[in-house]
Amino acid sequence: MSRARVVRVGYRNLRRVLPVLGLAAVVGALPVWLGGRTALAGLAGTSATLATPVGGASAPAAAAGAGAAAGGLHFTDVTAKAGIHFLHNSGRTGKKYLPETLGPGCAFFDADGDGWPDILLINGRELPAAGKGGWPAASGRHRSLPALYLNNHDGTFRDATVGSGLDVEMYGMGVAVGDYDNDGRDDVYVTALDGDHLFHNEGGGHFRDVTREAGIHNQSFGTSAAWVDYDRDGKLDLFVANYVQWSVDKDLWCSLDGVAKSYCTPESYKGAPSKLYHNLGNGKFEDVSHKAGIDDPTSKSLGVAVLDYDGDGWPDLFVANDTQPNKLYRNQHDGTFAEVGLGAGVAFGEDGVARGAMGVDAGDYDGSGRPHLLVGNFANEMLGLYHNEGNGIFVDRAPSSAVGRASLLTLTFGAFFFDYDLDGRLDIFAANGHIEEEIGRVQPKVAYREPPLLFRNLGGGRFEPVGAAMGADFNRAIVARGAAYADFDHDGDLDLLITTNGGPAYLFRNDGGNRNHWLRVRTVGTRSNRDGIGAVVRVASAAAGKQWSMVRSGSSYCSQSELTQTFGLGRDAEATALEVDWPSGAKQQLGRVAANQTVTVVEDKGIVAREGPGR
Repeated sequence: MSRARVVRVGYRNLRRVLPVLGLAAVVGALPVWLGGRTALAGLAGTSATLATPVGGASAPAAAAGAGAAAGGLHFTDVTAKAGIHFLHNSGRTGKKYLPETLGPGCAFFDADGDGWPDILLINGRELPAAGKGGWPAASGRHRSLPALYLNNHDGTFRDATVGSGLDVEMYGMGVAVGDYDNDGRDDVYVTALDGDHLFHNEGGGHFRDVTREAGIHNQSFGTSAAWVDYDRDGKLDLFVANYVQWSVDKDLWCSLDGVAKSYCTPESYKGAPSKLYHNLGNGKFEDVSHKAGIDDPTSKSLGVAVLDYDGDGWPDLFVANDTQPNKLYRNQHDGTFAEVGLGAGVAFGEDGVARGAMGVDAGDYDGSGRPHLLVGNFANEMLGLYHNEGNGIFVDRAPSSAVGRASLLTLTFGAFFFDYDLDGRLDIFAANGHIEEEIGRVQPKVAYREPPLLFRNLGGGRFEPVGAAMGADFNRAIVARGAAYADFDHDGDLDLLITTNGGPAYLFRNDGGNRNHWLRVRTVGTRSNRDGIGAVVRVASAAAGKQWSMVRSGSSYCSQSELTQTFGLGRDAEATALEVDWPSGAKQQLGRVAANQTVTVVEDKGIVAREGPGR
């Protein structure tokens, strides 16, 4: 790659900061930057000069809110205590190969069917050597494997990787979980640079690789994935986000300073079309990517969220693209999708430039009854918080809120909505970490290791950053990638799992979130798919009001959170109404339900099981 090409890559991204800083500031900064996505070493110092955004909390209010949010609630690192000992292998060799920067993902799911969330951590491996024509042979002594940890029901986990069937060496990236054959056991799909894998759950924490017999073949730099019943036939289909066309032999030379090699941006490589596999119902899948209209060859996709943005009862897809326009695929009810991202206002940032989008989630953070979008973006681009206006249009509220101001400098991979304090309002979590170890040389105020961000929902569409009040463990600077949530200890509040690139995984226990009341709902489909993926669960209570959530796979970055839905009830001791709208079209009204329990709702039967805390 020529150095002239590197300069052009950097200059292209200078346009993103022109409106904020003015031409003089940009010209003055040009000599310090020769490449990368956002070209201003001094940008980190500009955020303090920006006016207080409309809708953001004022400084006194934010400080008061942070103090109120602290109130003893914090996230405690229990990784070692829980028995989690994992180190991600990125395959780094010093040659700055693109895939080294991106993994890994993680998942919370019930692997052995005992009703408790288990943990799956995706791993990489050594990359091929240029000109050698293949992947290194597996070493019996040093195999680089994913890690399966089964929940012991006492706050600890046991390593059950070896012999589980998931102990396959691969350059893994992401994971999605869903019961594709409706046998009552959740199956696992793992995206991998050297070819994706579908694992059938055989029961008891054991899996079988059925990739080939299922008719799935994807070796296109898969990243995030999601199970979705897009045609509502009762069988889960599979969407796989693919990134770029890369191989060791086609690796390009890029640089931050024109001297030493750095990681290339995705602009240097051609895109890779994503895949949609239709479930044929006999353990086999059909590639319908082209027929369905989702195989855009220019996309460079890293995240996917399933949502029904137009409220027509059919699942749509939002795909986060890195330096290419994001895609919003509207379900046309006939097995095809129409791409409407540009018209909907979600394709670009406010400046009309495609951002470096990574992780994504959808949720109703303001009680409007509509799903909004959260998008993790590259450093100096801030989070995207696209508000669904209800008319097919989204408006990015981040630039005019505390969310944008606080996230301007961070590079966010995993991102999602969840109610960490169980007050009935969806909060925001963002897992951060840069891709370039030497970024500080050209942007001194941008760090390689970054602490996560947590935004507390104040109501009325307003958020405040409260991460600083969550304890020293939570505020450790790390190189985060995947992130997921679950109530792993069955105490009602949501805990966090975070992976790091080339480093350990972290398990954070939520201590204090369950001071408020809560209700958890597990869905079991009969006419619909067994997991109830796509079902909309609605809860109402006196003070917390009306809430809803869609059971969904995907979201975040290369990761899977638990499928059980958690609703914060605040001070309400009961939900006055519980309803489930199933993908089959069935609707259930289940009446009043006491707080602080997990209920299992079976389609056409109602509540069949109730479990209190710790059970």
